[in-house]
Amino acid sequence: MPDVIIKNRRFYNPVDFVFKKLGGTWKIPVLWRLRTNTRRYTELQQDIAHISQKMLTQTLKELEAEGFVSKKVFAEVPPRTEYSLTPKGKKAIEVITYLRNYGLQLMKEEGIDYDAMIEAEKKNIVKK
Repeated sequence: MPDVIIKNRRFYNPVDFVFKKLGGTWKIPVLWRLRTNTRRYTELQQDIAHISQKMLTQTLKELEAEGFVSKKVFAEVPPRTEYSLTPKGKKAIEVITYLRNYGLQLMKEEGIDYDAMIEAEKKNIVKK
């Protein structure tokens, strides 16, 4: 396959292109949280453990610039901003869902019970 250079970035194949668009630590978790409904900035920040305000802001800007997320600002006091998936973002969710399911299958083959881990985490959060 030929290399492709776009905006001074080299992509070795179409899969590499997708992973560079959706890659990084936070893009997929942000997109995943938006898959079912529109979210406000604070809702995303509260729902994604360990993400800093700076990284959430940067990630949302990148996803918006790439056309995966749309941002709607309401002229209210205090100001309200909502984020939702674009049609391109919804298409990305199909790919992410497939990768997630494959990841769950691989975890199961390795003896990792992801569902049990989620339940344990929920119980731990409730205890706090």
